[in-house]
Amino acid sequence: MSPVTAKAPKKAAQAWNDTRLVKECLAGNQEAWSLLVDKYKALIYSIPVKYGLSQAEAADVFQATCMELLVRLAELREPRALPKWLMQVAHHECYRMKRLNQRVVSRDAEPDLPEPETPAMAESLVQQTQEEQMLREAIASLTPQCQRLVALLFFEMPARPYAEVAAELGLAVGSIGFTRQKCIERLRRQLEELGFC
Repeated sequence: MSPVTAKAPKKAAQAWNDTRLVKECLAGNQEAWSLLVDKYKALIYSIPVKYGLSQAEAADVFQATCMELLVRLAELREPRALPKWLMQVAHHECYRMKRLNQRVVSRDAEPDLPEPETPAMAESLVQQTQEEQMLREAIASLTPQCQRLVALLFFEMPARPYAEVAAELGLAVGSIGFTRQKCIERLRRQLEELGFC
């Protein structure tokens, strides 16, 4: 690890793209490993949740996915493909776990049983998970004020009144609609750049 890398401030490191994170991880930068896992933990955990696995099983899937990442990161040809690769690993782990939990007949007892196919549901889950990750990345690229505004207006239940949102953000109530529109437009542009359908 180079001295420059070792002294990189945490805030700057959080802005690293996947290409730089992978490079730093392969160079042995522990902070980069922490940032990489932190960046994708929500993505990885979302997959076992969609499969209906328990909290303990989701933790097992997360651990297995991270171990696979640790072992195979050097083989990754294109760092921009990391999110999709992580989703595939997590999906395979979930599918394997579901199969083990639902197995009634031993393959040893019935050697002629065909290998089960990946269910169509898994394909739609992959697409949904990719879109959710794109949304997380697009929101993370917004200014802190826009991130907070989007969270307050769209991710809290029940929805908060504009007066409360304005008070929390230190804005005039009348400017919330205009600010929201600017933030949504930035978010839309980011999603388009990421290839969101």
